[in-house]
Amino acid sequence: MSLTLRQKTAAILEGSGRYRKVAHALDIFLIALIIFNVIAIVLESVPALAQQYHRLFFYIEVISVGIFCIEYLLRLWCCVDKVNYRDKNKSHLAIRFRYVRSPLAVIDLIAILPTLLMVFFTFDLRFLRVVRLMRIFKLTRYSRAMQLLLAAFKEEASSLMAAFFIMSLVLIVASCGIYLIEHDVQPEKFGSIPAAMWWAMATLTTVGYGDVVPITPLGRFFGGVITLLSMGMVAIPTGLLASSFADQLRKRRDAFNEAILHALVDGKLEESEIEHLEALRIQLGLSASEANQAIKLMTSQRAQNMYCRHCGQKL
Repeated sequence: MSLTLRQKTAAILEGSGRYRKVAHALDIFLIALIIFNVIAIVLESVPALAQQYHRLFFYIEVISVGIFCIEYLLRLWCCVDKVNYRDKNKSHLAIRFRYVRSPLAVIDLIAILPTLLMVFFTFDLRFLRVVRLMRIFKLTRYSRAMQLLLAAFKEEASSLMAAFFIMSLVLIVASCGIYLIEHDVQPEKFGSIPAAMWWAMATLTTVGYGDVVPITPLGRFFGGVITLLSMGMVAIPTGLLASSFADQLRKRRDAFNEAILHALVDGKLEESEIEHLEALRIQLGLSASEANQAIKLMTSQRAQNMYCRHCGQKL
C-alpha cells in the first residue's frame, strides 16, 4: 500500500519503516544545526565578534529559524499519522492541539518564538540571546539520556514535589532560627528572615559560600545541625531520580526483550521482524550492541527450550 505524502513525512520524522536511513541523516543534520546555532549565539555575546560579524550572525539566525520553523510546521502537519497520536475517535484539529501541548513540541516552539517575536516587539538583546539558547533543549528529542531523565521526572513528580515541600519547610525553619540567634549580632547580614534565607539555602544545599556565617556559639551549633540535616535532605530527590532513571532504563530493556520473545514464537526472526525490532530499538533509545546482545541471548535461550521440549530432557 502506497503512503500519502503526509504519512511519508511522519515516517521520516519518526524514523520508522524503510525511511529509517533518511530519518537518521535528518537527525544528524538537525543535531549539527542546533549545536552550530548554540555556538553562534554564545560567540555573538562577545561585543567585538558581534560587531565584526554582525551580518554573518544575522544570516545564521535567519536560516536556522527558517529551518526550525519548517520542521515545526511539518511535525504539526503530520502528527495525526504518528503512532503515538493516531486516534480515529478524535479530529485532526484535536490531535494537533494535543501535540502542541506536548513537551517536545513546546521546546520546538520556544526555539523559534524569540526571533519571531523580535519582528513585532523590541527586546533587550541580552535577554533575547539567553532565551535563544533554549534551543539546546531541542537536543532532548535526539538524546537518550535526556529522554530517560524526563521520563524519570514524570514518573517521580509527586515524590519530588513532596521532597521539595519538606525542603521548603526546613528552609523556612532554618531561616527563622538563624534570624533569631544572629539578628542582634549581625543585623547587616541577618537583618530579616528573607536575608537569612540566603545563608539557609547555601547551607541546606551543602554549598556554604562563606560570605554569610554565624559567629555566636549558639549560631554555629545551629548551623552545624542544619548542615548535618541538609545531607539527608539533598539525598532524597537525588536518590529518587537515580532510582527512577535506572527503572526507566530497565523498563525499556524489558519492553525490547518482550518484543524479541514475541518475534521468536516460531523460533526464527523474519526480515520484517528484524526491521520492527530495529525500529523499536531506535524508539526506545537502546544502543545497537545492547540490542544485538539481547537478540543473541533470547535466540539462544529459545533454541535451548525448543531442544528440551523435543528430546524431553532438562538441560
